[in-house]
Amino acid sequence: MSRLKENKLLLLGIVLLLIVVSFCFVSLFYLPHDPNEMNTPDRFQLPNEEYFLGTDQFGRDILSRLMISSRYALFIGLVSVSLGAVVGLLIGAVAAMTKGMFQGFLMRMIDGLMAFPGMLLAMMLVVVLGKGMMNAVIAIAIFMIPVFARLSYSLVLDQKNNLYIKAARSYGVTGKRLIFKHILPMILPRLITQFSASIGNAILIESSLSFLGLGVQPPDASWGLMLSESRQFTLTYPYLAFPPGIILIITVLAFNLLGDALNDTMVKRRAAA
Repeated sequence: MSRLKENKLLLLGIVLLLIVVSFCFVSLFYLPHDPNEMNTPDRFQLPNEEYFLGTDQFGRDILSRLMISSRYALFIGLVSVSLGAVVGLLIGAVAAMTKGMFQGFLMRMIDGLMAFPGMLLAMMLVVVLGKGMMNAVIAIAIFMIPVFARLSYSLVLDQKNNLYIKAARSYGVTGKRLIFKHILPMILPRLITQFSASIGNAILIESSLSFLGLGVQPPDASWGLMLSESRQFTLTYPYLAFPPGIILIITVLAFNLLGDALNDTMVKRRAAA
């Protein structure tokens, strides 16, 4: 029964992710309208044959802006988490394989980053670096570093005490070779699980930054920016907030479901072993 539930969650996560990826892929070749073109006579159009999801306060096609926003969301999510994962993995692995003051320095630096709430840290970094998509990527990547550093530190520390690692060391295998050839393959499933879940978190942070005017800047479109622009029309034109809000929920839910399903699968395989 639990296996069936696990497979259903994994399948649901894949289906939801395919919806978002399809939005992004189709937008590379086709957009119903120019997402930044303002058509004042067509302001606040309800969904119709020409504008499938209606238009916003500037007469811009909501569907086109939703599709173009998926590019930025997936790009920022994938790139920021990838950068944070690589740097965090290296810091955590090096700290786990060393001893003394250097290990203490690395982990206290990571503890310092983790002391800040995620959204607050991202906002502080964007304020320092400046507004814009690339600075948002850097800010989110820095936020992700301690997440992966702590995880890789604990995983490598756990693996280095195993007999096969001690045997490899007795044959003169160096620390670098130990990490990349012996330890990394063992901890990779757990890292992939964390990577998947972190992408959803990164997209949510990016949307929050754009909502506050610190992420993607106008006239470019972002789900968070679209939600922000629709605030003042919530009572009169509530349909403006539904499309970006729903696609944001679907995206974050998809990555979280994938992360949870992968984590459950990994834990069960470990227990069976």
